Amino acid sequence: MSDNTIDRFFGYLNWLFNPFHGLKTTEVYDLIGTTSLTENALYLNLGYWRDVETIDEASEELALLVAKRGGMGPGDTVLDCGYGFGDQDILWARKMKPEKIIGLNITKSQVERARMSVAEAGLEKSIDLREGSATEMPIENESVDLVVSVESAFHYRTREDFFKEAFRVLRPGGRLVTADILPTKNSDNLFRRIEQWFSWNIVAGKFNIPHENYYLIPSYNNKLSKAGFVNIDIKSIRDDVYKPLHEYLSKNQTFVSKLHPLPKFLAHLSLNRSAESVYAGLDYILSYSEKP
Repeated sequence: MSDNTIDRFFGYLNWLFNPFHGLKTTEVYDLIGTTSLTENALYLNLGYWRDVETIDEASEELALLVAKRGGMGPGDTVLDCGYGFGDQDILWARKMKPEKIIGLNITKSQVERARMSVAEAGLEKSIDLREGSATEMPIENESVDLVVSVESAFHYRTREDFFKEAFRVLRPGGRLVTADILPTKNSDNLFRRIEQWFSWNIVAGKFNIPHENYYLIPSYNNKLSKAGFVNIDIKSIRDDVYKPLHEYLSKNQTFVSKLHPLPKFLAHLSLNRSAESVYAGLDYILSYSEKP
C-alpha cells in the first residue's frame, strides 16, 4: 500500500469519526472519490424518488426535474455549477438537447473524470466542462440562458455571491434553478429541536456548509430578490428525497458494502435509525427564478 493510499485512508477515518475535524469542499470530494451512491453511474445527488424504484433512476429524475423546471431545451446555453462527475450533463445533452452546456467545478479530480466520461460519450462539442468557481465565474456577462446547481450551492462561500454571479451571466429572461439543502424550521418540541440541531450540524460540519448559508426558505427568497431575480418560486421536496432514499438504502445496501469496515459500521448505525431522526434538521428545496 502506497503512502498516498495510507494517508487517504486515515484522512477518511479522521473526517468520519473526529467531530472537530472538517475539510475543504475539494478535500471532501477527493476523499469520497468515485464512491457514488448510484450503482451504474457516478451521480452524487440524493435523488427525486417519486415513481422510481432505484437510486440510479432517482438520481436521473432529480437531474431531469431541475432541467425541466428551468425549461432546458434546444437553443439554450446552460451553465452547470458543481457538476460532479458530469453524468447529469451527459443526460441533459442526450434528452434535453440544449445547444451548449458549460460546467464549472472546483474539484480537480472530478473535472478530470467528468471530461473522460464526456469524451467517451462523444459529446465534447456540446459539453464544455471547466475547472472554476461558481462565486467567481469565468463567464462573460449575459451569455447564458439557464444556470443550474444540483446539490452544490450550499457549499458556496457564499450562496449570495453565487446568486449575484448567476444574475450577471444570465441573459435577460434567463433562468436560475437550484436543488439545494437548507435547515428546517426549529420545532417547538425540545427533543425534536435537539435532533434537528445534531442532524444539521453533522452534515454542515462534514460537508463544509458555511454558516453564512444557514437560513430558511423566506431568507433564500429574499436573497434571490436582492440579487435582482423575479418570479421566484421555492418548494420543499424533502418528502420525495430523504425518507424514500433512507428506505431504499436500508433495503438495498450495495453502496454500504463498498465502504471500508469502520465507515460501513457507521452507515449501518445511521440506517438503523428512522429517516425523520437522521434528516430532522435538513430541508430540501427546488428553487426557480428569472432575470428580468
